Amino acid sequence: MLNPMTYIKTRGPVMFDFLKKSFTRIFGTAAVDQAALDDLEKTLIEADAGTTVSKKIVSDAQELWRHGKITSGLELKEHVKKTLMEGLAQTHKNTCADSLIIMLVGINGSGKTTAAAKLAYQAKKRGQKVLLVAADTFRAAAVEQLMIWAQKLDIPCMSGKENADPAAVAFTGVQKFYAEQFDMVIIDTAGRLQSKNNLMAECTKIQRSVTKAAGEQNTICTLLVLDSLLGQNSLEQARVFSEALKIDGIILTKMDGQTKGGIALAIAEQFKLPIVYTSHGETAESIQKFDPAAFINELLI
Repeated sequence: MLNPMTYIKTRGPVMFDFLKKSFTRIFGTAAVDQAALDDLEKTLIEADAGTTVSKKIVSDAQELWRHGKITSGLELKEHVKKTLMEGLAQTHKNTCADSLIIMLVGINGSGKTTAAAKLAYQAKKRGQKVLLVAADTFRAAAVEQLMIWAQKLDIPCMSGKENADPAAVAFTGVQKFYAEQFDMVIIDTAGRLQSKNNLMAECTKIQRSVTKAAGEQNTICTLLVLDSLLGQNSLEQARVFSEALKIDGIILTKMDGQTKGGIALAIAEQFKLPIVYTSHGETAESIQKFDPAAFINELLI
């Protein structure tokens, strides 16, 4: 089983070109046969949809095909789209995208700090007074990165001293959120300590501190930031973080044409977690609320 602290790039342009050509070939066929169904299952797995999701889709399609209810590639595509939409719809309605206290967790390199800045910018564009909190105090570069973003976007950012207790910094940040009447606070947390267990313990401590500071006035939203390029490794990260923390949703980053992002389907099926945002590129504007229909259309092109 992959270690969630491991950085493995599992996708690249050649793979994505292969996936696009495979889906085009399968759904472009005039008459569906067993070979096309086998090809579909293989391609869905290659797109990171996961074995469980892929086998269910193909098994259901096989039954419909045997009874003459699916005959063409176009009908097969509509079946796949309908099945995938039903799976994502079960989790998508539980979104917490409009929460006022947002805590971001995830391993370093996932795009967590950049996602925090992007979310803050979106809130500012909506006319909200937003506060950023740099709680990744064990990594000076993370604090500096968020401070640079904050200065660039003209958004206040609170940070503690190097090696300060991240939970204490987060707690103070939420207090500042209330005291100075901000509309939203976004907390960037630690992404890597000496071991996986240390990271989970630290994130759990931060979540408890934020919850305590929030009291009964607001419910915090904890979003797990996952690098979509990591494929099935992201699924393992979702498992580890979900076991340690109450995770409310997912931000999928690096959705810039270098990935099909099929891992969203496996996450929804296995963990019942909504994909709240997708992010791509390095500009402040390059983040958006997850649109299941648009995502599925893009996946199956």
